[in-house]
Amino acid sequence: MKPNIAFVTGGYSGEAVVSYQSALTIEKNVDRDRFNVYTIDITRDGWYFKNGEERLPVDKNEFTIVKDGKQIHFDAVLIGIHGTPGEDGKLQGYFDMLGIPYTSCNAAVSSLTFNKSYTVSIAAFRGIRVAKSVLLVRDQPFNVDQVAADLKFPVFVKPNNGGSSIGMSRVNDRSEGLGSAIEKAFREDDQVLIEEFIEGREFTVGVFKNKGEIVALPITEVITKKEFFDYEAKYTKGMADEITPARISDELTGLIKSNAVNVYRLFNCGGIVRMDFIFHQDQGVPYLLEINTVPGQSEASLVPQQVKAMGWTLTDFYSALIDEALAKKK
Repeated sequence: MKPNIAFVTGGYSGEAVVSYQSALTIEKNVDRDRFNVYTIDITRDGWYFKNGEERLPVDKNEFTIVKDGKQIHFDAVLIGIHGTPGEDGKLQGYFDMLGIPYTSCNAAVSSLTFNKSYTVSIAAFRGIRVAKSVLLVRDQPFNVDQVAADLKFPVFVKPNNGGSSIGMSRVNDRSEGLGSAIEKAFREDDQVLIEEFIEGREFTVGVFKNKGEIVALPITEVITKKEFFDYEAKYTKGMADEITPARISDELTGLIKSNAVNVYRLFNCGGIVRMDFIFHQDQGVPYLLEINTVPGQSEASLVPQQVKAMGWTLTDFYSALIDEALAKKK
């Protein structure tokens, strides 16, 4: 009998639009010969099973649905929600209580890595190089001039929780508008992270578990046509050159991949995770920018490019993620 898999999409934040873009790719490539796949749309208005044109309610007490008069229980969950509640640990905690395995980091790791400040603080503590940063919290007093004095410009100003670069700005000097960049980020989150710019080449790499082994995908070098790799550059074709696999030496490839695998292991990650690095040419070392525990799966996204560069189909890849989750249940 084929396992029943709930593919969850949507979400409660502005990143839901990214979830739906990813859903188009996942739904097209998941192996329906091996799995019974049911798309569950999680929104603030309710949780629904998408049955053709119908939207049938999900029983949140057991996370079950009723189709054709039959109650459907799920063997595992394929998580495709960017932002809350699918990327910040909330759904993971819910599934943990129900005993349903899923294709992502666990609740604690998801919650921790969703907070950029916590992530870089722990990474730095464990000897991983990160940019110097300052955290601002809404309703806690701060002085923009003091913040500017504590950091070297340029800086990046970003919402502390979340992904997809929504609300992110680059500020090149103190007179350029640090205050307005902070206000922009606060419109997306109650916490704002301000990080020093690291000069170097930007690389990103997906890491996942396959049959218990941590596997680093081929590396992508990102060369944006904008000032930085923001939301528009990430999700608009032609706004960035994404070279996969990156045209770099075997030595540098090994260095970045080993750092990525080390971070995956140190943070006890699960499922597919994408990590962004800046390689500091003068120092000869990579700096970790962030850990994205539900990376995009749309046609413009990086992980699908890397999967294909590895010689896998996306069907193979999603099957491997689901198999890893099902193995937890056994």
